[in-house]
Amino acid sequence: MPDDDEADGPVGGARIGVFGGTFDPPHVGHLIAACEVGEVLRLDRVLLVVAHRPWQKVGSRPITDATLRLAMVEAATEGLARIESSDLEIRRGGDSYTADTLADLRAAQPGAEYSVILGTDAAAQIDTWGRVDEVFASATVVAYERAGAQDSPVPELRDDISIVRVPRFEVSSTDVRARVAAGRRIDVLCPPGVIEIIEDHGLYRVGDP
Repeated sequence: MPDDDEADGPVGGARIGVFGGTFDPPHVGHLIAACEVGEVLRLDRVLLVVAHRPWQKVGSRPITDATLRLAMVEAATEGLARIESSDLEIRRGGDSYTADTLADLRAAQPGAEYSVILGTDAAAQIDTWGRVDEVFASATVVAYERAGAQDSPVPELRDDISIVRVPRFEVSSTDVRARVAAGRRIDVLCPPGVIEIIEDHGLYRVGDP
């Protein structure tokens, strides 16, 4: 992982993607989306920003400790060109808001251009975010759509959200957790370093707190 100054102080004029999430766990679908959107938008870097406390998910299910989720994202992005992990929200602590993250990034380097990257399902719910007007004022919002997903029509999105089509790959963190709980293998679905952390810490097994 790059040091803090590199991760949160991009070179002036750089085009930076901000791909936030719980990443519980990160999987190849995240990486495919980050790489494809980065290529289409000609981004210099894409930051996978690990949420400290994803307030909209708290109480809906157990959430893995942020330090372990960060370790998995670091393992997942190791060796990838222009795709990086970021612990900005973890260092800030508290509930994680994209508006705060963009404010911190812009304070470090106001000359950079930022694009917030998220899936179409999340984009359809963006008006439930905290201070969402600040997000649109600070960055371009880009939703990625999986190509060929005719059985899953794209939800209606705001007119000010751009759409980028990415290769279809049907995997989700929910599916990965369910497979681990059922004792099924997750080879290929997650990078080897992520699988190693899941196994070493016994994550997502039945009976986990």
